[in-house]
Formats: sequence, C-alpha cells, structure tokens
Amino acid sequence: MQNLRWKDWLSQAERDLEWAKASLHSGFFAQTCFVCQQVGEKTLKALAYFRGADLVKSHSVKTIAKELGENGEIESMGQKLDLYYIPTRYPDAFMEGAPFEYFEESQAKEAIEFAEKIIDLIKVKLL
Repeated sequence: MQNLRWKDWLSQAERDLEWAKASLHSGFFAQTCFVCQQVGEKTLKALAYFRGADLVKSHSVKTIAKELGENGEIESMGQKLDLYYIPTRYPDAFMEGAPFEYFEESQAKEAIEFAEKIIDLIKVKLL
C-alpha cells in the first residue's frame, strides 16, 4: 500500500533545493553541498514511500538508490552527494580548520546540478 507521505518528502526536497541555491548565492558552499545531499535523500525516500515502503532508515543517497533499483546515473550522483553528509558539518572530519574552509563554489554548483537532476529523474516516476 502506498504511503501518502511521499508527497511531503518530495515537497521538502524541492524546498531544500531552493535553500541550497540561496546558500550558494550567499557563499555558503559547505552548507549548499550538505543540503543537496539531503535533497537527494529526501527525493529517493519519496519514491520509496510512493512504492509502498514503511520506513527508510538509510541516510545514504547511493544506498537508497541501489535498494530502489535506481542504479546508474542516480546511484553515481548519490555516491558523490554522500561525500557531503558528514564533512560539511563537523570540524573533526578534518585534521584542522572548520568545514566551510574546505568547500568551494565549484563543488556547490555540481551538488546543485546533481540534486536538480535527481529530482527531475524521480519526479517522472511519481507524477
């Protein structure tokens, strides 16, 4: 039976993408990268709930994609986005310095590109 909350997950993913774009324009590159990982995760959870999943515990975009059979491009983009889950937020991910010092505009732009593409590819399956 379909979990009707899938729409909420997709709506939140789309709103988070707007947040990521605002963060990019404000120069918050680490935060943009993290939020894009969240966009991928929430979008794939929307698909899982659409297909009838009760609970999706994983926070890995790649893992969720793989479990849903969304191999290939989505899985590959998810693997890259997953790299932003921890180190964009926690100083102990690096030997020194704050996380924001390690992320650049080019990474944030690529993360937005991946997040947008994941939403576009998954929305076709939902609507």
